[in-house]
Amino acid sequence: MDDSVGPLRIPPQMSAYADKHNLFHLLQPEDPISYLIRLLQTADVPRIMLLGPPAVGKHSVAKKLSAELGVVHVTTDSLLEDQSELSTQAREYTLTQQEVPAELLIQLIKQRLNGADCFSQGWVMEGIPQNYLQGLMLQQAGVCPKHVVLLEAPDDVLLERARGRMVDPQTGDVYHQSFLWPADDAVAERLEKREDLTEEQRLADMRRYRCEVTTLAAAYQDVLQVVNSDQPITDVYQQVVTFVKTRRYYRTPRVLLLGPPGSGKSHQARQLSNKYKMVDVSCSQLLRAAAANGSAMGAEIQSYLVADQPVPDSLVLKVLDERLSRLDCASRGWILHGFPKDLEQGKSLEESQHQPNRVYFLEVTDDVCLDRITLKATDPVTGERYHALTRPAPNSEVQKRLRTRPQDSVPRVALKLKVYRKHAAGLRSIYPDAVHIEGDQDFKSVFEALESRLTAD
Repeated sequence: MDDSVGPLRIPPQMSAYADKHNLFHLLQPEDPISYLIRLLQTADVPRIMLLGPPAVGKHSVAKKLSAELGVVHVTTDSLLEDQSELSTQAREYTLTQQEVPAELLIQLIKQRLNGADCFSQGWVMEGIPQNYLQGLMLQQAGVCPKHVVLLEAPDDVLLERARGRMVDPQTGDVYHQSFLWPADDAVAERLEKREDLTEEQRLADMRRYRCEVTTLAAAYQDVLQVVNSDQPITDVYQQVVTFVKTRRYYRTPRVLLLGPPGSGKSHQARQLSNKYKMVDVSCSQLLRAAAANGSAMGAEIQSYLVADQPVPDSLVLKVLDERLSRLDCASRGWILHGFPKDLEQGKSLEESQHQPNRVYFLEVTDDVCLDRITLKATDPVTGERYHALTRPAPNSEVQKRLRTRPQDSVPRVALKLKVYRKHAAGLRSIYPDAVHIEGDQDFKSVFEALESRLTAD
């Protein structure tokens, strides 16, 4: 078979080389010259979508972003104010209180974003798309944001904000009687309360939004940040502007998670893998799978596992090299945990063709690690797992039959923690630029900390 017509196989070394020389963003265009020209012209131009339910504060945040970043503020109203033929068609629908067809709306958006100001300055689009279909059509039309912010707040807070909403008739700025009052008395005097919707209509709009938000968020999950809007507007805005000022690079993530037993490495790896589609590579699971595959190397690994002895580094590295060289790891990236465990293993990994480009240490105290591991138990009847502190057994009957694994006993876990602490300094010396994350927090907060650094510079 002619190699020129066969499937293209990119060797794993390419990921490390392209990452080192910042080449990933050059490996995608059909017309390289046109792509490079456009890339150079718009490399740092913001492209932001600001989404959220009614009354969550999208307009206020979008207007502040527009002013600070110097980008064009795009709203449904501004699209309809244009004097183009498309805008005229769209206004005919709004005049009869009909929804603008999705196809026409997408044409309007594409026309506006292709304008010279949006092209050169960037844009922040408020409240669009409103559902998954619109999002999909925007992607098909080539409208791809660099950052998507999803503002969230409880429905009761949103209803209270809607009731106290005030509008400046001269500027269109939105204020609130309790949450956001203008400092200028002259502005305060001319504010108007516009009762454009009934309470039932507001509730219907919120229910409609809740039905759409899950699939809409999934469409932009790789560039999405959810921000709690039930806090002062200054705090909300600060979180938003910090996120949209992060730059995203087109490079395959090769993530290494380090930390003591019980620090939550496996849990965080699963969460990151689920959201960003990276391959979750657990060294211990790889070794067990290799031991069960019937090969000669597997049989050798099995002998060490049965004897409860550490598998030699040479065998571990062979298993890791085979897994990390597969196409899914090369194209989607990976998250490795459970290896390396000491200085020599770390050096071996760095000398291989699978060097990580992001390294995180989950910092957790021994007491917390002991509590997380030794207080776990399993119900042999149902297979359910419980924890004495975070998920206790539902009744005394279940509690009596719970069983704890021998490897989760206090002496054995304490020994593992002692071994980790002995080698931690050596691992830190190999990765001096690693990010250290406080792992004593709840798992959600740890994930958010990891995620914010994963998507930052």
